[in-house]
Amino acid sequence: MKLQEKKFYPWVVVGLLWVVALLNYMDRQMLSTMQMNIANDISALKNAEAFGALMAIFLWVYGFFSPFSGAVADRVSRKWLIVGSLGVWSAVTYLMGYCTDFSQLMWLRGIMGISEALYIPSALSLIADMFTGKGRSLAIGLHMTGLYCGQALGGFGAMVATNWSWQATFHWFGIIGVAYALVLIFLLHEKAGRGKVQKSAAVKSTSPKSKETVIESFAVVFSNIAFWVILFFFASSSIPGWATKNWLPTLFKDNFASLNIGMEWAGPIATLTIAVSSFIGVMVGGPLSDKWVKKNVKGRIYTSAIGLSMMIPSLVLLAIPNSIVLSVLAGLLFGVGYGMFDANNMPILCQFVSSRQRAMAYGFMNSLGVIMGAVTTQVLGGLSESLGLGKCFALMGGILVIAVALQLIVLKPKSDDKDDEEADADVKAENLAADTVEI
Repeated sequence: MKLQEKKFYPWVVVGLLWVVALLNYMDRQMLSTMQMNIANDISALKNAEAFGALMAIFLWVYGFFSPFSGAVADRVSRKWLIVGSLGVWSAVTYLMGYCTDFSQLMWLRGIMGISEALYIPSALSLIADMFTGKGRSLAIGLHMTGLYCGQALGGFGAMVATNWSWQATFHWFGIIGVAYALVLIFLLHEKAGRGKVQKSAAVKSTSPKSKETVIESFAVVFSNIAFWVILFFFASSSIPGWATKNWLPTLFKDNFASLNIGMEWAGPIATLTIAVSSFIGVMVGGPLSDKWVKKNVKGRIYTSAIGLSMMIPSLVLLAIPNSIVLSVLAGLLFGVGYGMFDANNMPILCQFVSSRQRAMAYGFMNSLGVIMGAVTTQVLGGLSESLGLGKCFALMGGILVIAVALQLIVLKPKSDDKDDEEADADVKAENLAADTVEI
């Protein structure tokens, strides 16, 4: 029996893609921590505005291409998209070690944005298809922890660059990524029978659904009010999500100022607090959602809403200065809530969007989330001067209140998988047609 035919193979896919997710975030984050190391050779990076533009080009390109990458993933082999995506961004990482001027870095960061945009929609739709019921939220959540770990490891880029060189750091991590892409060629496989639907447990069909054009897929997804709500609460959570990624170390430094604790400690405390607690949130929210949905079809939505609700008071508590204990507890509460929420985004999307459009739909979600992150990061820089960073964090909680309310009121799934709902509708239509013919 081939590996992909084993019952445990879906979990093998999660493990394989966990490593890709780690490399995805680590390769993009390394640059931010190695700024000063690179600036010794490329002086343009000493300018904060130039460095900001270099970081922003990735986000804008990534955000722009995410919806289109999702549409591609719905129509071609996700295996080869993942392998190709990893191979290209790893090659880009390797080439960044040869850069000698600012323009070269800009071009390569832009290419990295395109190649990395291909990954998340493909990976999450593949995992969602592998787990058509039991374990879906846990599987998605475990994969997302790879992103958290990659973000944390990317923070050690400066340490590696200091001990060796920034060029060698880019070279070695690029080589690791390319080598792993070669491994995936042999171990990663597309879901068997993709594009074919099973109409019922009793009546199996291998007739593929008619192919939709990209425009038709867009029309189907955006005519669904549930998708607009999902898009809203995903974007709403992205505001504090990106704020904690980019500004929480600074907020902790400000909160601990009277305690004489600088960024050398505030940064690791903030990063590890969110990373560890988000992992805990995934391990709680994934299994809880998978069990709850068996008893109540809104179980995944309730689990996600609990996660969002936990983030609201944590954002307010983060605004209170001069207490390490309170700040860390608030960060832990935020991370657990975010992990519970993050583990259920794709599973909830599966309840309202067919597998034929899921990668594209998540691509739009990912795109809007990244764009909100770019805007939030820039806006907070200005507002922190007038309002203070703590108050800005507290105000974000108000947006989440609206998101939770819409999530609970509007989202009313009929099944745990839109494909099952469509299959049942097909069977009813066939039975009705057969009855009509008999009459």
